[in-house]
Amino acid sequence: VQLQACGGGLVQAGGSLRLSCAASGRSVSSYTMGWFRQAPGKEREFVAAISRFGSIYYAGYATGRFTISRVNAKNTVYLQMNGLKPEDTAAYYCAVGVRLAQNAPEYDYWGQGTLVTVSS
Repeated sequence: VQLQACGGGLVQAGGSLRLSCAASGRSVSSYTMGWFRQAPGKEREFVAAISRFGSIYYAGYATGRFTISRVNAKNTVYLQMNGLKPEDTAAYYCAVGVRLAQNAPEYDYWGQGTLVTVSS
């Protein structure tokens, strides 16, 4: 499975971005798809994940501001981010795994990351 993330960019605080991650190589409709992020000098952290059945986990900071969704027919997962804050600045990575989980080691396939920069 290859994952290609896009949609990052520079946005002012309070703005919105929509990230996309398209999978290729095989169908991921039976897998969990998730997003993680890593800010400079910090460890990678969980953002959100959606299972094959549509169950969703959000990190606390993402709840109410971010929305994860998927379109299986397109083999794609999305992350709609509203109310962005400077502390959301990070490289955002999509990932595919078997279980709905918040731990990075649970995910088997990773995209290359797309950079989100939020200015104050």
